[in-house]
Amino acid sequence: MNYRIIDKETYYRKGVYRHFTEDCKCSVSMTARVDVTGLVKHSKETGTKFYINFLYLLCKVLNSRDDYKMAYLWQTDELICYDVINPTQYVFHEDTETCTPVYSNYTPDYAEFYKNAAADVEAAKNTREYLLDAENHPNWFDASYISWLSYDSLNVELPDGYIYLAPIINWGKYREENGRLMMPLTVRFNHAVADGFLVANVYRLLEKEIAEFCGGAT
Repeated sequence: MNYRIIDKETYYRKGVYRHFTEDCKCSVSMTARVDVTGLVKHSKETGTKFYINFLYLLCKVLNSRDDYKMAYLWQTDELICYDVINPTQYVFHEDTETCTPVYSNYTPDYAEFYKNAAADVEAAKNTREYLLDAENHPNWFDASYISWLSYDSLNVELPDGYIYLAPIINWGKYREENGRLMMPLTVRFNHAVADGFLVANVYRLLEKEIAEFCGGAT
């Protein structure tokens, strides 16, 4: 885990950061539908799991820009940027109707990520423990698939005064709309480090990465 300390006096969002960590502590969240028609087709044609393919592309997008890798160290009152952030997946157990967090590591190497993320999921299926260990996984972000519903809106609430800067990402079941497969995606950031442009940019970058990953297929 490597990071660099951001000088809050020269930080390009200095005024915004101060306002939304002192005057108006809040987050910003958007839900929009992502066209995953090409990715579903590609996954079926290659015999790979759509879920892991999407998770890989999501990680790639979030690691492409420093704004998405920020964190706050309350012990030292420091704003930092991690070199890499990794996904915390969740495995749902049908028998107990509970989830187990799965800490996977992101790597730009698709084959390596796919193999390791799939193995992480399989290993988690063998336990029914919650196994949350956020203290030892500071540069991990929540990546949660809500497989039972193609929802229209979702909100994640955090307590007032808690400066939590890591992204929280949720997505639901895709559904056909006008011949396309559209999937709801919710992106949440602390407003201190992200505004509407930066949140919307996640969707724009995902569209680009999906197209490139699928060889331009739509």
